[in-house]
Amino acid sequence: MKKKEYSVEIGGKTLTAIFSDLAEQAHGSVILKYGETIVLATACMSKDRQEGLGYFNLTVDYAEKFYAAGKILGSRFVRREGKPSEEAILASRVIDRTLRPLFDQSIRHAVQVIVTVLSVDDNDPTILAVNAASLALAVSNIPWNGPVGCVRIGKYSDANLVINPSQGLRLGDDLQYKFDLTVCGKDGNINMIEASARQATEEELEEAFQKASAEITKLEDFQKNIVKEIGKEKRIIEKEKISDESVKLFKKNILPHMEEALFGEVGKKKIDDLHSVWNKMAREHYSEKYFPATVGEAAREDFFLEDNLFDDTENEILHQKAIEENKRADGRAMDELRDLYAQAGGLSSILHGSGIFYRGGTHVLSVLTLGGPEDRNLVDGLQLKMEKRFMHHYNFPPYSSGETGRAGFTNRREVGHGALAEKALAMVLPTVAEFPYTIRIVSESMASNGSTSQASICASTLALMDGGVPIKMPVAGVAMGLMMGMTTSPQPSPYKGEGEIPKYKILTDIQGPEDHHGDMDFKIAGTREGITAIQLDVKVEGVPIKILGEAMKQSKKARVAIIDKIEKEIPKPRPNISPNAPTILIIKIDPDKIGMVIGGGGKTIKDIQEKTGAVLTIDDDGTIYLTGKNGSAEKAKAIVEEMTHEFKVGEVLKGEVVKIADFGAFVALNPFTDGMVHISEMAPFRVERVSDIIKEGMIVPVKIIKIDAERGKISLSIKEADKNFFNGKR
Repeated sequence: MKKKEYSVEIGGKTLTAIFSDLAEQAHGSVILKYGETIVLATACMSKDRQEGLGYFNLTVDYAEKFYAAGKILGSRFVRREGKPSEEAILASRVIDRTLRPLFDQSIRHAVQVIVTVLSVDDNDPTILAVNAASLALAVSNIPWNGPVGCVRIGKYSDANLVINPSQGLRLGDDLQYKFDLTVCGKDGNINMIEASARQATEEELEEAFQKASAEITKLEDFQKNIVKEIGKEKRIIEKEKISDESVKLFKKNILPHMEEALFGEVGKKKIDDLHSVWNKMAREHYSEKYFPATVGEAAREDFFLEDNLFDDTENEILHQKAIEENKRADGRAMDELRDLYAQAGGLSSILHGSGIFYRGGTHVLSVLTLGGPEDRNLVDGLQLKMEKRFMHHYNFPPYSSGETGRAGFTNRREVGHGALAEKALAMVLPTVAEFPYTIRIVSESMASNGSTSQASICASTLALMDGGVPIKMPVAGVAMGLMMGMTTSPQPSPYKGEGEIPKYKILTDIQGPEDHHGDMDFKIAGTREGITAIQLDVKVEGVPIKILGEAMKQSKKARVAIIDKIEKEIPKPRPNISPNAPTILIIKIDPDKIGMVIGGGGKTIKDIQEKTGAVLTIDDDGTIYLTGKNGSAEKAKAIVEEMTHEFKVGEVLKGEVVKIADFGAFVALNPFTDGMVHISEMAPFRVERVSDIIKEGMIVPVKIIKIDAERGKISLSIKEADKNFFNGKR
């Protein structure tokens, strides 16, 4: 094996890049090692151009291998990797969102990046995957304007910022947890962020961006030095140029109407209609009627260059109007929200909670369902095995954008949006001790005109409060946009970390064309007190940290305004959960008695569940959760409490005589525990024969006078419980 290694220190640990002939057919490949976490990244570009394709075809796959963790996972019947886990999908999205802006979007050759996790310890493989993908592309012959660097940074068990923390630190004491960020960037700018935070301030996060950027620069320099030594010459990709005929046709018939279509009404219907007119006009112009095909030449079938001309022109107009004239497509000020509507409940009494939230033409319905501990989602991944008590799922059906398409299929985007809202809301949920329910929210995008993911956070807050979940405070989300002094992507970065920043405008609550053509989609969610989650996507190479700081501060005003709207609709969580939700009762027993409740082969617990209709979940510490409806939980609780009752010396109770012997009588204290009354403890007088005064089935008062824990025996006394019980029976 041919092999060459390079190393650099990042976050106090050694990162090693290994180049070998292991995957020698790939156009670029590297093995990256950090501790014992090892990933292989490969990059390939198709040889031939994909004709008729109107977009850049980039595919990123993050492949988890069970062997990487030394585990045999999968289902009971199929012990091999299946469809990607949610964690793998989210990792793929992080890589994709970091790499994509650095490609020339006019490329019509397919590019595929595959990152395979070969080994994993307590270091985050996602961070390694981004850097490995960057390096594989950088040394390859694939045209790409990298490299980029990626680090994880946060505050965990103390006040210090930590670069690339171990899993043990990240999953430590929740009370000490402040924030956790994944940050990627290039040339001092940031181009991708994933973050969860416990109401962090804008200043705290900006400081973290700055420190992360310093480590990212080290990663960039590390990769650049490798490229200088072993990097391949980049392929020259011939670009297709639009014909002068098409440009002339567009300028004459479409361009004069573009501004009116963009700024003439709220929403994007008018500009979409004009786009359709242009598409039809181009096809008719190049039909056989005007341009008959020559011998051996087919008539034109694709018009993606004409389509891109329309999009590029729309992009230029939106940028120019925003930057030079402070003008937005719907006439709002730069920091102005769209019209808001909030509704808590009122949909159906069957539902445990619901929320409807409108922001302009974006409408989302969120529905809450409460369950018991048995409904928790088991996550059995490469690095950890855990139970999730909170799940947020997001759906974007085709009708949401007025289109037709496949329904019922969850794509990567939906998984990503659901996870973002989940992070934002998780920070304000009550603890298990405060609220033992499993919580699931489903957000349905009903109409989309920008930032349905943030609207789902607002609708979900309404659903939680409507359902009586005692959240600490409401959470709202808003998408911040950016128009910088550039009109095409990608371009050389206009700002290299220091120096003069180009003209720009930050837009609050982006919609429609601003979302599609803007340079940044900066999703920021939080409470009145601070930020709980952020996600950054860009269409340029990167955004200066200064601008990100301004955007976060500007977003707070909008966030507070949305929370005002939510609290006007429902000031605080309802005092009670829905009567349709299950009841959960909690009792604590001696862990030594868990086996008694479960019984041999689970027989006892099954009998209790069948008899009552409740579901019992038992933790190792003896905590029992009893979940049920219509009084079933209460019935099960009574049985378990009776079964596990801790008897004490001096306790007086009543029991049924179940057996008589010459020396005494056995009394059932409950269906599971007997005690013995010696003949001398029956009455204050001499008893010749037990049967003279006691019969089986008799209910007698007894007092516990001795407990032999080792032998499991309880001694009882009737005469000490009631000395007069046998009066008249001498």
